[in-house]
Amino acid sequence: MSTPARADPRRWWALVALVAANLVLSFDTTILNVALPSMSAQLGAGSGQLQWIANSYIVVFAALMLPAGLLGDRFGRRRMLVCGLGVFLAGSLLGTLAHTAELVIAARTVMGAGAALIMPLALAALPSLFAPEERTRALGAISAVSALGLPLGPLVGGWLLKHFWWGSVFFINVPLVLIGIAACVFLLPETRDPASPRIDAVSTLLTVTGLGALIFGLNEGPARGWASPLIAGAFLASLALLAALVWRGRGQPRPMLDVSLLRERAFLWSTAAATLISLVLAGLMFVLPQYLQGVLGYDTLGAGLGMLPLMAGMVIASKATGAITARLGARAVITGGLLALSAAAFLGSTTGAGDGYGITALWLAVAGLGIGAAVVPAMGTALGSLHGERAGSGSGLLTTVRQFGGAVGVALLGSLLAGAYTARLDPGGLPAAEAGAAAESVGAAQAVAERLGAEHLAASADSAFLHGQSLVLTVSGTAALAVALLVAARLPTPARRNTEQ
Repeated sequence: MSTPARADPRRWWALVALVAANLVLSFDTTILNVALPSMSAQLGAGSGQLQWIANSYIVVFAALMLPAGLLGDRFGRRRMLVCGLGVFLAGSLLGTLAHTAELVIAARTVMGAGAALIMPLALAALPSLFAPEERTRALGAISAVSALGLPLGPLVGGWLLKHFWWGSVFFINVPLVLIGIAACVFLLPETRDPASPRIDAVSTLLTVTGLGALIFGLNEGPARGWASPLIAGAFLASLALLAALVWRGRGQPRPMLDVSLLRERAFLWSTAAATLISLVLAGLMFVLPQYLQGVLGYDTLGAGLGMLPLMAGMVIASKATGAITARLGARAVITGGLLALSAAAFLGSTTGAGDGYGITALWLAVAGLGIGAAVVPAMGTALGSLHGERAGSGSGLLTTVRQFGGAVGVALLGSLLAGAYTARLDPGGLPAAEAGAAAESVGAAQAVAERLGAEHLAASADSAFLHGQSLVLTVSGTAALAVALLVAARLPTPARRNTEQ
């Protein structure tokens, strides 16, 4: 490892580059969400394809992150970080030229592979840039920006789609990635870990196929039937593959997925809180733009702006969290944040067809406050609970589980929404073709209703979607409440010291 960069003024410029890279990765998780209703109409994408468009990036991101981190350890973190940025650039260029749902999914898959290299290696570069007393600030900046990027995505995407062409949501990455490559080349020192284990191809294959089978089952369950042999087989295959991954790691001194880290209670429950937040937030980012556009009738920019209360709440809470955590301790702050998120979700679940945007803005603001309050101390406590050689493994496991939580959020909550919407929609005797189109999404149903002058269909679509959204928010609120109670009961109080360092 290079000499400490504590006295090197370039370290803060390097941090800006790393923060910018992580911001791009984060808002690319949700940047297409405001475009989903129009994509359903323009590309003929059904609900399953829409979920894959949102999820292909996240699934590949999560599945390849651990082996990608090992590549950096062995062959040079700066070198592989630049390679990751290059792959992300290639995926963005492919997306710029996409004109079918399948090409969009392919582009997002390539971008996910690049992102899997970028995020863990950006975090791994921090020790070579900052002394221990500065490292917490640097990690906090990256963690906060990564969380804020999720609600920023719909706003950026909505603005681009209103003023530019379709591919602009991908093309915006091009100049940002080129700047990131230049910053890495000129500002980051090269580091590697000679003792790093070799890439375990079998574990990598088990990770990718296991996670992929689970997300496939969750995505396709509503359309194919949860009891169908294909879906049941996907869930069983996922369980077997992930169990084999854990079993294989037990016999290795440095396994790729070290689940023994979960024996540390502070790490386990802080990771559970951070993962639950990622799950709920990613699911909301998939559901809410469809409500704002399909039910309230906002355009893409309006839907992005409609997410601002969530972002504002997160910004306000994240700025105040440090001082509050130092005074009350991480357990109290994480629990309070999750309780606020739960209350917001339950409030949102009461939204009715006659309600305007006001109630949505209120519960989004409360949800943002809860997320912003909980995520930073949860991350800090999880990483601060591990020391020495286990810190790197813990960071990789935490980041992977959080990303996978986001993928499950889109797949699970999106499937709940799709199933409830389809079951409640009343096409009112429409021809089979029109009824099938209306069943794909609330946006498609509104387009059919406008074309045919079918007011009954429009009202039924709104009612069916709100029923599905209520179910999604009730499940989210219940999960947040359960994890809040578990954190309050199980997170050890000594974790308070970790958040104050």
